[in-house]
Order: sequence, then C-alpha cells, then structure tokens
Amino acid sequence: MKPPLKKGSPDDFQTPPEALTPLLPFLKKDWTIWECASGKGNLSTYLKQQGFKVISTDILAGKDFLSYEPKQYDCIITNPPYAFKQEFLERAYCLGKPFAFLLPLTTFETAKRQQYFKHCGLEVIFLDKRINFETPDGSGDGSWFATAWFTNWLKIGKQMSFTSL
Repeated sequence: MKPPLKKGSPDDFQTPPEALTPLLPFLKKDWTIWECASGKGNLSTYLKQQGFKVISTDILAGKDFLSYEPKQYDCIITNPPYAFKQEFLERAYCLGKPFAFLLPLTTFETAKRQQYFKHCGLEVIFLDKRINFETPDGSGDGSWFATAWFTNWLKIGKQMSFTSL
C-alpha cells in the first residue's frame, strides 16, 4: 500500500476553478456533488458559487475516498492525487455513481485501466490547453502535462469530446 498523501507532497496540486467549465453543462442543478479530494477547496467553492450542493472531503481532513462514502450524493467530481489514480477509478466504478476525474492523458497507458474503460465505459472531455495547477510550493507554472476529464455516467453524448477552456 502506498503511503497516505501529505500536504505539500508532489501530488498536492490544486485545480483552478475554470477547469470545471467543460463539465457544467452535464451537471444537474439538483445534484449533490461529492468533491472527494478537495484540498484547498477550489473546485468545491466554485461549484457552490454555481448553485450546486457540495460535500467536500479530503484525506488530509480524515475522510479518505478509498474507504469513506457520504450517505447521500449524486455525482463525484475531483482532481484526484495522480499517484492513486488507479485506486480512485476502481472505487468510482464500484460506487456506480456518475463521476468526473481530471487526470493526465497518461492514464490511458496501462492495460489494467484500458480493460476497466472497455468493460465499464468511459467518456472523455479533452481540453484545448493545459491546466495551470497551483504547485505544492506555490511558485512556478503547474501546466507541465496535458489532462482531460475522465467521466462515466454523465451522459456527455460522446465517448470523446473536445472543448475549449
């Protein structure tokens, strides 16, 4: 088992709210959204500003997505720690709720994940530019790699969708 994520670790990248723009048309206003790796709360705050009810949890606050589940929610949206992307995807598929994870394009690379996607389904929203994440030390540019929204059961209408930010 991997050690738990620590604040300031190489996986502690915070997502700017504008990364949610491509997802908004597919989210129902009456949904309760679970932001399960909320970090500083950038995504949760923005979703609340857009009128959504949001449950925010994070391993650093004692609620690990891999073992905790709120009583009621309709959808999961997060930028998971990339070191745990396999575990997060497996858990999301097992929970059976619509989800959207912002993940690096390298997520497509392993046979195990490809089998999950083939068997369970996947819809991807590709972005036209890289996301500028907040880096763990707060300095520099965090747009070192391309990401996409890996979704399932959001009914985006296509297996692959290309969008502008």
